[in-house]
Amino acid sequence: MNQDSNANQLFVPPSQRDHYQGTLTAPIVLVEYGNYQSPQCREVHRLVQAIQQYFNSVFPEENRLCVVFRHFIENSIYPQAQKAAEVAESAAAQGQFWRMHEMLFTHQHALDNGYLVEYADRLGLDISQFLQDISKQRHVDRINEAIESGYQSGVTTAPALFINGIRYCDRWSLEELIITIDTARH
Repeated sequence: MNQDSNANQLFVPPSQRDHYQGTLTAPIVLVEYGNYQSPQCREVHRLVQAIQQYFNSVFPEENRLCVVFRHFIENSIYPQAQKAAEVAESAAAQGQFWRMHEMLFTHQHALDNGYLVEYADRLGLDISQFLQDISKQRHVDRINEAIESGYQSGVTTAPALFINGIRYCDRWSLEELIITIDTARH
């Protein structure tokens, strides 16, 4: 893991304001910057899920790992990612961020407006509230704050992953990530 520059440090530490699974005081905290339209982000999402499964099987009774997701939108490359992020945030307002997060990555090929409303309906969201949130862009500031925190941490493209505040710059493989995480927790 490259630690030579402050550009590889997480500028905004994880907090209660983030979307996270696990406890923020866990020995390992992964912060992922991503978007729902990037195929590379979907692959990193799958890697993070595999890491979570690994830690849950090895340490079933301990909160050893916390996973944080932050939006990092590149509109010129992924034009549907902004709307998908707004949908995730609208779902979060109704307590369904992680279920929508999974739905959006699972159906990454179908992020048009009609599909997004269908996903909200499948999750049992209050559709009237959901549509108001989207039409009034109620969550855009939160998304922009996440993007800005990425820029402050040297992120220029998604996906980007930080392990205990240090940017992960090695190969995107499960084995490499587990080795790096294991080293970081000691």
